[in-house]
Amino acid sequence: MTLEGALETTADGARDAVLFVFTVTNTGDEPVELSFTDGCKAEFVLVDDGNEVWRFSDGRMFAQVLSSAELDPGETTTYEAEWSDPDPGEYTAIATLQARKRDCEATTTVTVVE
Repeated sequence: MTLEGALETTADGARDAVLFVFTVTNTGDEPVELSFTDGCKAEFVLVDDGNEVWRFSDGRMFAQVLSSAELDPGETTTYEAEWSDPDPGEYTAIATLQARKRDCEATTTVTVVE
């Protein structure tokens, strides 16, 4: 059971925001069960020179509801987030799947211009 992640970012100057799309793909030959303990299915973090500058879950509350989803072989699912009013700079964006007993992470570089 193998999960592979990909992270895409788009700086939306019209909305003054950075949009994140985290795609998780089951690259294995068997279905994979994803179990979640709350409404936060993926975490998104921005880092600048090793210092965390933004975290999607900061200041947010998530429903404490158990849920699950199954990914068949070759199937993908996506999780999205938005960073509003970002500061200009170059950052490392990290997305992490929040499913229990499943590891999947993706990183990319995002540049925010004035």
